[in-house]
Amino acid sequence: MSQPKYYGLNELREMFLHFFETKGHLRLPSFSLIPQNDASLLLINSGMAPMKPFFTGEQEPPRHRVTTCQKCIRTGDIENIGHTARHGTYFEMLGNFSFGDYFKTEAIHWAWEFLTSPEWVGLDPNRLYPSVFAGNETTPADDEAFRIWHEEIGIPEDRIFKFGKEDNFWEHGSGPCGPCSEIYYDRGEKYGCGKPGCTVGCDCDRYMEVWNIVFSQFDNDGHDHYTELKQKNIDTGMGLERLAVVCQDVDSLFDVDTVMNITNKVTEITGASYGQSCEKDVSLRVITDHIRSASFMICDGVLPSNEGRGYVLRRLLRRAARHGKLLGVNRPFLYEVVDTVVHENEGHYPELRERQAYITKVIRTEEENFAKTIDGGMKIFTELLNAHKEKGETVFSGADAFKLYDTYGFPIDLTIEMVEDEGMTLDRKAFDHEMQEQKTRAREARKALGDLGWAGVEFGKDIPSTEFVGYDHDSVDDAKVVALVVEGEQAEAMMSGVEGIIVLDKTPFYAEMGGQIGDTGVIRCGEAVFEVTDVQKNKGGKFMHTGKVIHGSFQLGDTVTASIDVERRMAIRRGHTATHLLDAALKAVLGDHVHQAGSLVEPDRLRFDFTHFESITPEQLLAVDTFVNDAILRGIPVVTEVLPIEEAKKKGAVAMFGEKYGDVVRVVEMGDVSMEFCGGTHLDNTAKVGLFRIKSEGSVASGVRRIEAITGKQTLEELRSGQEKLLRAAQLLKTTSNELESRIGGMLSEMKEIKSQLEKFKEQASLGEARTFLTSAKEVKSLKLVTAQRDGMDANALRKLGDFLRDKEPKIVGVLASVNEGKVTLLAVCGKDAVASGVKAGDIIKAIAPICGGKGGGKPDSAMGGGTEVSKVDDALAVVDDLILSKLG
Repeated sequence: MSQPKYYGLNELREMFLHFFETKGHLRLPSFSLIPQNDASLLLINSGMAPMKPFFTGEQEPPRHRVTTCQKCIRTGDIENIGHTARHGTYFEMLGNFSFGDYFKTEAIHWAWEFLTSPEWVGLDPNRLYPSVFAGNETTPADDEAFRIWHEEIGIPEDRIFKFGKEDNFWEHGSGPCGPCSEIYYDRGEKYGCGKPGCTVGCDCDRYMEVWNIVFSQFDNDGHDHYTELKQKNIDTGMGLERLAVVCQDVDSLFDVDTVMNITNKVTEITGASYGQSCEKDVSLRVITDHIRSASFMICDGVLPSNEGRGYVLRRLLRRAARHGKLLGVNRPFLYEVVDTVVHENEGHYPELRERQAYITKVIRTEEENFAKTIDGGMKIFTELLNAHKEKGETVFSGADAFKLYDTYGFPIDLTIEMVEDEGMTLDRKAFDHEMQEQKTRAREARKALGDLGWAGVEFGKDIPSTEFVGYDHDSVDDAKVVALVVEGEQAEAMMSGVEGIIVLDKTPFYAEMGGQIGDTGVIRCGEAVFEVTDVQKNKGGKFMHTGKVIHGSFQLGDTVTASIDVERRMAIRRGHTATHLLDAALKAVLGDHVHQAGSLVEPDRLRFDFTHFESITPEQLLAVDTFVNDAILRGIPVVTEVLPIEEAKKKGAVAMFGEKYGDVVRVVEMGDVSMEFCGGTHLDNTAKVGLFRIKSEGSVASGVRRIEAITGKQTLEELRSGQEKLLRAAQLLKTTSNELESRIGGMLSEMKEIKSQLEKFKEQASLGEARTFLTSAKEVKSLKLVTAQRDGMDANALRKLGDFLRDKEPKIVGVLASVNEGKVTLLAVCGKDAVASGVKAGDIIKAIAPICGGKGGGKPDSAMGGGTEVSKVDDALAVVDDLILSKLG
């Protein structure tokens, strides 16, 4: 058997896409890893996943023949990463798709041509083995595919393998499905298991599946009843890394050129050599795989968090950091590998280079945060572990593992690894139960906040998507009611007093999206009035006008007048235009790494979340505020254009981070300040924003900060309110607002002087009282004793009084008490003769403070204490006589 010709991974990708372009396919760029039309997926995990709307007919494809190289993430086999040749969390799926165009004959012939033709990959045909669906009791065998392989391609019957539904039939519940045909490549005996009868279908690494053609030809009703589809589709996929493994004749996907170059960088940093030991190879593979995945996920807008796709990213980064520790690296290092990931992939994914600084910053920040988590969590883990061991337990509780995860951010896989290192097991079932309970609580919380249960209502393909005319019109008088929803169900009519949803064929109402809140207003039909309180857009493109019938009734098919609240829309426009100016200001002041991470635009009010990894200084915030207001005062025209996406990019328009756009986009341009993709509503000139004022700025998540600001009338209202408060304050102080600052300054000086005089007066009064104490002191043998209670005195005043007594009379023993706000303060002082005779202030306080429920102590000549039992002050002072007598013998 001849050896395959060597091709680099990047070379193979381009070759595949070009091949199918020669067959009339439209080359599409990879879709974002963040699904745009499938809520069931956290991340895109196959080449066909982003194509679902084209397969179902929900959307019209740009062409009925399409080819892509799709970025994919799968984490279902994460425990196998690094241990096998075939598992990786990040991979690229090459695909060619037909939406009701060609079918089995073309798909099979083109797959064979690409793989075997010397002009293309040129694999040895004798090393390729196709498989087809064998059929079962509900679904017939795929005899057509078998015939094409045998009669048209010329594969002998004994080299065409027939497998069952598990291997050669693709379906996902009800809906479109069909048999598939896979192509296996024989890598040679050196990759085999050596067992007798080893052939296609064996679990060893000899026969590698490189291509899978899915023939979507049936519709499953959900009960295994299959009917032929009118529109038959082709979904074919081939793992790019797997094809590279074959062409480069290497052991695993980790050994192909671009991946190995990343591993080489990891070995350079860690000092661990590839091939040195099985354990180190696993760690190197895990780090290589996970840093590839993380780089692409962050590039597409995913940020580390404790839920959803953010948790997938966090888990990958923390798992990679954990394996770095196993290789002896105890500092953040993953971020240093990003440049190599970018270098190996930027030819096809130029956005990696554009966002490299941002990707690097996110990874480094997460690494540093994880280091803190490890430091803090390890102490808690050790305490919990010891508690289990002290009880003689061998199972680490799921509740404790969940506590580590939920409270301290400790990844469950890390806890499992550390528990197993201690010779114990973890109760994963109990942990999963705790996780499920948390999800249930979160779901209930969402319900309490008013989940939009109707958002998924589908109206059928016979009802057209709503045409939005609100860019140019505030009202339309010829809209038609195409659907009514009452209590979650479609209805023929909606009566007075009923709350529900009206769907129109066209509308001036903006549906909430892109951070901009939906419009409000009214829909009228003759005397009938429907008050619109919210507008949402469902996945079918229908605008859902939510509200209540105030008067009259509405019927399906009515022609209506739809009018928005114009003043409110104007206020929203002010907020939205200011948001674009704020985005530009943040980039100008903080740097190009700033990307929008979320926003909310309301009437004359906005909230803007953005990526930034350190606190913003007051000077920077002032610079941002100044930038925005300068742009407003310049009166820059706001121009909107609808352009092909490539033309918009060439023009310099900025896309929202992580968003998916169609072939045509709307671009909003504000002179030399801002140019962004945006579907929202805007002013025609920045001057109409009015004043802009930042209300608050702070952190909302790791690496994400938030600014809240106001514009227009909201700013005027705050200025007016502030002015009124200023005038009232001036009136109270009998001055003018212009003189208010100097008047307050003068009053503060007067108050300071009065306070100083008052303190002197109090001091003189206390000293006068102290002289009275001295003249009335009680003789106890050779000493003079003073005990007194003076409530309301603080510790400092009490100490001054005591110091005066001690310094004036060498034989004095003074014990003073004061009650303030329910607490007792005790002071004891002893003159130098009293101390010489054996009476010490510290001993007195230690003896009497416990009587008041407290404690204290100090030096021989001065000591203080306290307590909480106010009623025991007299008892404490009463024992002083006997205490002194005992000291004097």
